[in-house]
Amino acid sequence: MSDGMLLGIDEGTTGVKAALFDQRLQPIAEARRDKVNRHPEEGWVEQDGEEVLAVVTESIAELLARADGEVIACGLDHQGESVLAWDKDSGKPLSPIVVWQDKRSQEILDELTDHEEEVRELSGLPFDPYFSAAKLAWLLRHNDEVKQARDEGRLRMGTVDSFLCDRLGAGFATEPATASRTQLQRIDRPGSFDERLCEIFGVPLEVLPEIRDTAGDLGTLKHESWPVELPFRGQVVDQQAALAGAACVEPGRVKATYGTGVFVLAHVGEGVPEPAGGLLPTVAWSVDGRVEYALDGGVFAAGAMLEWMCNQLGIAESPPELSKLAREANGSAGGRVLPGLAGVGAPWWRPSARAVISGIYGGTRRENVARAALEGIAWRVADVVAAIRETAPVEALRVDGGLTNEPLMLQLQADMIGAPVEAAGVDATVLGAAALGGVGAGVIASLTDLPEMLPADRRVEPERDDAWRSSEHERWRQFVKATEALDPR
Repeated sequence: MSDGMLLGIDEGTTGVKAALFDQRLQPIAEARRDKVNRHPEEGWVEQDGEEVLAVVTESIAELLARADGEVIACGLDHQGESVLAWDKDSGKPLSPIVVWQDKRSQEILDELTDHEEEVRELSGLPFDPYFSAAKLAWLLRHNDEVKQARDEGRLRMGTVDSFLCDRLGAGFATEPATASRTQLQRIDRPGSFDERLCEIFGVPLEVLPEIRDTAGDLGTLKHESWPVELPFRGQVVDQQAALAGAACVEPGRVKATYGTGVFVLAHVGEGVPEPAGGLLPTVAWSVDGRVEYALDGGVFAAGAMLEWMCNQLGIAESPPELSKLAREANGSAGGRVLPGLAGVGAPWWRPSARAVISGIYGGTRRENVARAALEGIAWRVADVVAAIRETAPVEALRVDGGLTNEPLMLQLQADMIGAPVEAAGVDATVLGAAALGGVGAGVIASLTDLPEMLPADRRVEPERDDAWRSSEHERWRQFVKATEALDPR
């Protein structure tokens, strides 16, 4: 085996991480840059495409300057449903990045309600501004630069990965897992955007990227600040990268990634799943033309909820300090927190929902509110796991992300789902990007090698019994239902 290294690039919602691994996927070095999210109007979340490109290239440049050896493959993951438009000749962004949390495209969906069932049947996805298609339609309607570029035949539109690949020399392209999140690809026909779905949303096929395999020879990434060009061998949406990085590469394996939100994916194999309980069918990846699928359920605010409680309410100086406070409380003292800053996703699908803090009385302490926040995140994950169990068993939950550093979070999660929680490091996403790059380069023979390469190092067993869990989960569901009256009309 050569000494060549694998590079993973994670273009996430709040930051970019680049990391080097050896060929057994053991970490060598990493670099991180934060990103700026802007909120120009209520419900809007934007980023600057040039800024995102800069933090990606800077992170990689820092790593390459320190690298002791050759990078033989790299893989890129990205923030999923976020989109932008740019000029195909200059590469200049014509719009901001409209982030997946953004709600402005609800107006498009409201006008297309007659097509809702057809869209759901073809794409597998419900009407929600979370997905890319309505965001693209909104830009085509409201952005004058986008409209002019379309009329002049120089418009390109897509998810952030296709923008980065285009600007860094690997072609104007995406892959089937990402395309399955746009609502413009048929769930049963991955590999191309669907003419009928594009017609419904008014998105011209010709402005969208090529769809190619998730892993393989995808070209070369290059930038003037880098000393070498990088063999580009893996490209995927962030949560599918985490599915690979958590070694959930066979049917029945389930992972949850705790970041800005919590995203739960269950690998289900090659057949298109028929999900229950408000879950979404999604493409996991395509390797050598072989497509595998997953079930997906998203909790749209987790780390973001804790950061807001720290920054705006002053409950603690930082999320780690908030977690420490939660450990000091015997319980929530009846407090409840619904982490709904970006709406409530699966299985409820309430895009206009608001975050709610309730059950407060004169004796409530900030420690109780901190505990209620962690419990609220854990119960939302339990909602998704319960929905997965309507289709497939969940014998254990593999977890990663910053919140999994908190022992209380792991114990709460195990208690609330009634299954062991397993952790191995805190960032399966960038690891999965590197692993897919390794598979694309042939350095890793198959994704099925990953469970042996990436064993769990922590396992937390549930301490509560089924009677407690059933009763408390029902109380939680009643709370979530009651908050519906607070949703804006």
